[in-house]
Amino acid sequence: MLEVSAEKPGNITPSRDFHDTSYEDMLRSAIAVGPELARASERGVGETVLAAVRASRRVAPANTNLGIALLLAPLAKAALDGGPLRARLGATLRALDVADARAAYAAIRLSSAAGLRERVEHDVRSEPTVGLRDAMASAAGRDSIASEYTTDYAVTFETGIPALVAALSAGLGVREAIVELHVRLLDVVPDTLIARKRGADAAARVSAAARDVLAAGGVRTEAGRMALQSFDASLREPGNALNPGTTADLVTATVFVAVLEGML
Repeated sequence: MLEVSAEKPGNITPSRDFHDTSYEDMLRSAIAVGPELARASERGVGETVLAAVRASRRVAPANTNLGIALLLAPLAKAALDGGPLRARLGATLRALDVADARAAYAAIRLSSAAGLRERVEHDVRSEPTVGLRDAMASAAGRDSIASEYTTDYAVTFETGIPALVAALSAGLGVREAIVELHVRLLDVVPDTLIARKRGADAAARVSAAARDVLAAGGVRTEAGRMALQSFDASLREPGNALNPGTTADLVTATVFVAVLEGML
């Protein structure tokens, strides 16, 4: 709910809906997913992903949080198991098996996520033959969420958390800090949803534009805020084609960790 309530460029926000999904849909989905994440210690990661997607599809007409479910399910299980979060997360990811892959594949199919037309190794329309982490490893080069599974969430912990902490330490409000986090992640990691839909060059141009916004001051200065408005407009035409949706998922994972660790 915090992630979608920040006015992040190119995403659904309190002031900007998409044609098939509203801000209210995102809120309803976030609320629906909460109880499923709370049960993450009782079942496999893949089953939690599937339960979360089912819950969100009951309250929203389109895919609102597949990437969020994929990222938060291992984090929730690790947190509920106790101990240092990232160490427990690593153990959780290494324990993923074929049953987790089967349930996660079903969740991906149910979500009707964009950019899945091309058949690839360990295709989600096939019966899995490897565990979920191994399946994610085969997609890590083209999908940032898959890459997190293979690196114990390197982007979340090593880029996202320091960026969020720096923004909060500078005195930014929570929603402003989340906007800055979003732009900093875009600068460092080209959005793989944009790359799947519009190509790697388009994703690289969006990252370069995010860099320019930060150079202008981002949310911290008047010039930066004007640059942020122009950047937001450029991502929305035509038809929200350059929606940095994977970056929003990484923002959510970062905020989730920050909440778990008492930073928010």
